[in-house]
Amino acid sequence: MLENVAVVLLDGVHPFELGVVCEVFGLDRSDEGLPVYDFAVASAEGPTLSTHAGFSVSTEHGLERLETADLIAVPAGQTYTDREYPPELLDALRRAVERGARVLSVCSGVFVLAAAGLLDGRRCAVHWRHADELARRYPQVQVEPDVLYVDAGPVITSAGTAAGIDACLHLVREEHGPEVANAIARRMVVPPHRDGGQAQYIERPLPRSRCDTVGEVLVWMERHLDEEVTVEQLAERAHMSPRTFARRFQQETGTTPYRWILRQRVLLAQQLLEATDETMDAIAWRTGFGNSAALRHQFVRSLGTTPQAYRRTFKGPEAA
Repeated sequence: MLENVAVVLLDGVHPFELGVVCEVFGLDRSDEGLPVYDFAVASAEGPTLSTHAGFSVSTEHGLERLETADLIAVPAGQTYTDREYPPELLDALRRAVERGARVLSVCSGVFVLAAAGLLDGRRCAVHWRHADELARRYPQVQVEPDVLYVDAGPVITSAGTAAGIDACLHLVREEHGPEVANAIARRMVVPPHRDGGQAQYIERPLPRSRCDTVGEVLVWMERHLDEEVTVEQLAERAHMSPRTFARRFQQETGTTPYRWILRQRVLLAQQLLEATDETMDAIAWRTGFGNSAALRHQFVRSLGTTPQAYRRTFKGPEAA
């Protein structure tokens, strides 16, 4: 049973990610019949640490506090993606897992767990902006850039900021059941579980700089997303054979014409869901999906959530 929780800090810690762990595990909610944890904040680099927000935090605990913890949380921090970590911290994290404790990272805290070797051969989540860097530095780690969190046995990793709440509530749900997790979520005024993954929050601008020979066709395609077109028609517009056009398109965009159009249609649907009150059928027609069922199918495949849920998330409660 989860009873003893420690958060370990490095210099440059992000206050929000630290606050997430403190809010879930560090508050006494015994008056509501909820679990109370033996909670502490520990430092890996001295009693006083700076935050990236310009103020300092102090704690009386050092790494020795990690030795008795059932859960050790590592929040995000400034420069966590490209710094060296104290060997004593990495050793303490490894010992914790060896004796059966769990470790949890929020956002760039995952780099600390990777440096300790705790993610070798495991799936992990990370903020989408850091996914490529994590995969490059630790090729033995299975990076999942589109998910909010990953529970891989004793190691739980989460994506940026609010995804840390998702991971913490998931752990509470696993340890104490859904009623406890739901009660904590209500106190925090957050959903106990969010649909979808990071894909719905990622901006994917069109990489026009490399599109030397198919750039004009891309502009035309973007303006005619509601039309059905074939590779042959696009090739004719580009004054190429279909085979040459398909090869050039792949070289310059990194994908096929079909996948490019599909992604742009989903992006346009996201924009319309956020900025307009149009019906699902109207959006499906404008984006070339034809009907709301096809829109929903492709939206879920691409973003892991439904158009209705996406609109509620990004347009506000009035869209419910």
